[in-house]
Amino acid sequence: MRSQRVTRNPYTSNMPKITFHYSGQVKIVEAESGRTVLQIALDNGVPMEHACGGNGFCITCMCRVKHGMENLSPRNDREENIGITDNPDRLGCQARVQGDATIEIIEY
Repeated sequence: MRSQRVTRNPYTSNMPKITFHYSGQVKIVEAESGRTVLQIALDNGVPMEHACGGNGFCITCMCRVKHGMENLSPRNDREENIGITDNPDRLGCQARVQGDATIEIIEY
């Protein structure tokens, strides 16, 4: 596994830290609370598929929450209606960050 690089905003140290695991890499970023895992990934150069444009109608942004499920918004109807009902799976476009979390990007 490659070494981890932290992207930090020097003016806001209390922001949630999201650790992404993808393609044998680890990247830790700080993110604004309330943003989706998908938005945070894309804003920080972490590749995450999103065929439906992040609207919760497909499963291409499905990811696994390795740590911090309690720091994400509760699973919603869109996730449940397409069959994502069990931990640790979440749709990146629907899971809103409220605290630190570790996310594994599922590669198809």
